[in-house]
Amino acid sequence: MAVPHRSPTGFPDDEGADDFVREFRQAVSPAERDLLAHTPPLVILDVAGDDAGYDARVRRLIGALERALRGQHDVKLVPYALPTADDGSELLSGAAARGLTLGLPRHMTPDRLPGFWPLWDSVGYIREHAGERQAPGADVLRDHAHSQVRIHRQQRREGRLQVFLWALGGKDAPPAGGLRGWLLGSLWQGLTRTFPRWWWARRKTRTLVRAPRLLRPARQRWLGGMLGMSGKTETLFAVMDEVADRQMSRLVLPLEHPRHQESLLALELLLTRALLEDLRTPAIGRIRPLQRRRTARPVILVPLPRQERPGAQAAERFLRAFHQERKNTAQAPGPLVIAVGSPSDELVAELGGPSPVGLTSAGRLLHQSGSDVVLVRLREEPFTREGLFVRPTSPTSYRVGGRVVTAGVAGGTALAVGLLGVGGAALFAPVKKESSSCVGGDVPVAGAKYAVPVPLHPKQWYDETLAEIRVQNRRAERFAAQGRTVRTVVAFASTAPTSETETLFDGTIPELRGIAMWQLKLNDDAVSDDSRVPLRVDVRTTGKGFENAEQKARELVEQVEHDQRDEGDAVGGARKEYEKVIGVLGFAQSTEPTREALKILEQAELPVIGTTATADEMLVSATYWPFTPLNSTEARIEANFAAASPVVARASGGCEPAERAIVVQSSADLYSKSLADKFRKDFHGSTKLVNFSQEGDFSGSPAGTPNIRSAHDLAETVCDELRDSDPTIVFWSARARDFVAFVNALDTQGTCTHRDITMLGGNELTNVALTGEFNDKDWLRLYYSAHRLPAEDKAADEKTKQFVSEYDAFVSGPPTQDPWRDDGHSAVSYDAFHVLSRSADMALSGQGGVDPNAMLTALRSGITFDGATGYVSYGQGSNMPPRDKTLVLLRQSGTGPKVALVCGAYRQGESSNAEGGACAMP
Repeated sequence: MAVPHRSPTGFPDDEGADDFVREFRQAVSPAERDLLAHTPPLVILDVAGDDAGYDARVRRLIGALERALRGQHDVKLVPYALPTADDGSELLSGAAARGLTLGLPRHMTPDRLPGFWPLWDSVGYIREHAGERQAPGADVLRDHAHSQVRIHRQQRREGRLQVFLWALGGKDAPPAGGLRGWLLGSLWQGLTRTFPRWWWARRKTRTLVRAPRLLRPARQRWLGGMLGMSGKTETLFAVMDEVADRQMSRLVLPLEHPRHQESLLALELLLTRALLEDLRTPAIGRIRPLQRRRTARPVILVPLPRQERPGAQAAERFLRAFHQERKNTAQAPGPLVIAVGSPSDELVAELGGPSPVGLTSAGRLLHQSGSDVVLVRLREEPFTREGLFVRPTSPTSYRVGGRVVTAGVAGGTALAVGLLGVGGAALFAPVKKESSSCVGGDVPVAGAKYAVPVPLHPKQWYDETLAEIRVQNRRAERFAAQGRTVRTVVAFASTAPTSETETLFDGTIPELRGIAMWQLKLNDDAVSDDSRVPLRVDVRTTGKGFENAEQKARELVEQVEHDQRDEGDAVGGARKEYEKVIGVLGFAQSTEPTREALKILEQAELPVIGTTATADEMLVSATYWPFTPLNSTEARIEANFAAASPVVARASGGCEPAERAIVVQSSADLYSKSLADKFRKDFHGSTKLVNFSQEGDFSGSPAGTPNIRSAHDLAETVCDELRDSDPTIVFWSARARDFVAFVNALDTQGTCTHRDITMLGGNELTNVALTGEFNDKDWLRLYYSAHRLPAEDKAADEKTKQFVSEYDAFVSGPPTQDPWRDDGHSAVSYDAFHVLSRSADMALSGQGGVDPNAMLTALRSGITFDGATGYVSYGQGSNMPPRDKTLVLLRQSGTGPKVALVCGAYRQGESSNAEGGACAMP
C-alpha cells in the first residue's frame, strides 16, 4: 500500500529558527519565576504573500507554536488562547479571554478576569440592543451582567460570599402568611436579590472606577481615568451606560461605515485594557500559595486571515488595541501575544513601522521589556521542507491544589459557615412538606394525540429524502462548473427501511432528512458567500444494524488512496475534483462493526463526525469527533435523575424516587453493555442485572446473571422483581426492537400492569416512542433521552425553534402526521454536517484545494456555533464531544413528549453545573 503524500510540518526551519524556538519556550515558562514580571513585545511572524499556500503556512506556524503549549495527553500546559473571528464585527478580546480561562493546567492558579467580564457582558448587551437607540440604563446593565456572572460562576470564580448568596437567590421566599410572611418575604428579597447585586456592583466600581473614600488620594481607578469620569459618584454601570449613549447610534450603521468601525475599535480598546489589567503579573516573592502557582505566562496566538477574508478586520483591530493599551496599563501585563500572517500596511504603520528582524534577534527580544513590536518576515523556501519539532514547555506542576496548604484554616472557616447556615435555615425554614408530584406529569402514554398510531410510509419517505439529496448534489455540481471548489462527503447509513416495523427501530430516515436540510442551506448560502465549500453527499448503506460497516470503510479508504495516487476510479476514468471525498458523517449506532470501521477510516486521515453513536468505547480514532454526549455522561445523569426525582408511581398517588433498578442489557451489544455498566456504577440504589437477547447471543454476560431469550420470560422475570417493596424502575439499555417485544409481552401477560411501571432508557427508544406504538399502554411511565428540546418547550432556543419550522416545511404532509417531528436524530445530523462543513470552509486554500489534514487541524482548533440541538462548542486540541452538549430526558405522554430534565448548553450561556441537581458535573 503506497504511503500518501504528507505536507511538511513543524516550525519553518528558517535562519535562527532554533534560537527563536528555544527562547519562545523560555519566555512562556521561565526557569525563574521572577522573569514573568517583564512585559514581552508584540511579535508578528509575517508568512508573506497572498498566494494559495498562505492559509496553509499560517496553520502550520500556529500549529507548531501550539504544540509547545500542550502536553502528552493533549492538555494545556500553560494558559493560552487562539482567538479567531468569522466576520469583521467580532471583538477578539472576548475569544481571547474565554480561551485563557478554559482547559487550564491542573492546580495552576487561573486568572479570574474580575474586571473584564462585567465590561464584556455590558458591551454585549449594548451591541445586542443597539437598534433600540436608547441607552438601557445602569440598573439594566448591572442586572444583565450579574446574571451572566451567575450563569458562568464556575468559570469566573466570584467570591465565597457571592456564591453563598447565589445559592439562596434562586429560591422563593419562605411560605408564610400574615405579617410574618410579609416580613420574611421582604427580608428574603433584600438578602438574596437586592443585596447581592448592590454589593457586587459596589465592589466592581471600587475596582474599576474609583477608590473607596478612605483611599481618595489614590484618585481614579483605570476605567474612570480612561473614560474621563470625575470619580465622585459614578458607578461602573453608570459609566457603561454613558458608553452606550455614545456608541449605540454608531452600531446600527452598516458595518463598513467609518463610524461603526470607530465604535468597534473604541469597544475593543476598552475590553483589551480590561483584559490586560486582569492579566497583570502577580507580585513576586509573596507567601500566598495560589500566587506562587502562577508559573507560566499566558499566551495569545492570533492568526491573521488574508485581507479579503472575513475576520481580518477583527484580528487587526485586536492587535491595534493591544499595542495601544499595553502602554497605558497600570501594572505590567504578562501575556505574550504572537500574530501569524501578513499584516496590512496600515497596521504596520500604526504599530510604529517596526523594522524587520531575524528569528535570532526576535528570540532575544522576547525577554526585553523595552521592545514594543517585533516583526519577522519569514522566507517561503523553509515552508517547502520539514521544519523543527517544538518540544512542549515544562512549567512547574503540582500534584495537589494550592488550598491544601491552608486546609486547616479553610476547614475551620467552612465549619463556622456551616454552623451559621444551619442556624439560619432553622430560623427561616417552613414546615417541610415533601413533594410527590410525578416528574413529567401524570398523563399516561395512552392519550388523545396518539389515539390512532401515526401512519408510516417508510419507502416513500426514504426515497423522497434521497431524491432531495440528489437534487442538492446537482446544485453543487453546477457550482463546480462555475469554477467553485466543490467536494464530496460520505454519509454511512444502515440499510434502507422496507417495512413499517423496520422504520420503528431505525433512525435512518430522520437522520438523512437532517443531512439533506443542511446541504440545502449550504447550497443556498454558497450562492452569495464565496468562502463556503458546497458539498455533495454520497449516501452509502452498510446493511442492517451497520453490519457491513467495516467492508464499506475499507472500500472508501481504497477509493481515497486511489485519488491520492491519481490512478482514477474503478472503471479507469479520472475522478472529477468534486467527487473527491474529504470527510465522513457517521455512525448512528455504537456497534463492534462501526467501531472497527472508525479504525479503518483513520488510515485515510479523513475527518469523521459522529451522529448518535454514544458509547465511550467508540473513541478509538484520532480522526473521529463524536457529536452527542458519551454514555458515561448520559448514564450519570440518568442514574442521578432516577435516584433523586419522583418517577416511580405510589399506590397512594403521586410518585417517589427510585431506590432500586432492574437493568436490562444485551451483553453482546457494544452500546447496550456500555450504557448498562455505567448506569449500574452511578446509580445510588441497588440494581438487578438481566441479559436479554432474542438472537441468543450472551457473549460478555457477567457470571451469575440471568440470560433470557423470550420476551415472555423477561416479562415474568421483571414482574417477579417488581414485587419488591422498594420503589423500582426498569432501566432499558437494549435496542428498541427488543423493547417493543418486552412491552407487548408485559401487556399481554398483565400480571403486574395493574399499577404504573416506570421505565427509563436511552435515545435508542426515541423513534418507537414517537410513532404511537404504545398508545394503549396506560400503565407505562416511559422516560428516555433525546438530544434537543421539543420546539414547544418554553426553554427551547430560537435556533431549535427555527430548525423545527424548517423541518416542517421540508417534510411533505402535515406535521401532525410526521412521527419524528420531536425526535433529535434529524437535528443531530443537521448540526454534525454543519461541523464537517465548517471545517471544510476553514481548510479552503487560496488555490481552491481542501485538504482533509487541514480540516483535521481546523477541528482541533475548536469549532463553535449555535445549532439546532443547542450550543455546540468543540474544545481546542481535543476530539471529545462538544463541551457540555445538550441532553434532554423526556417523558412520553398521550399529548406528546414532556421535558422531565434538560442538561447542558441547550442555549448559549446555560451549563450543567448552573442547572445543578442531576445535571451537575462531578
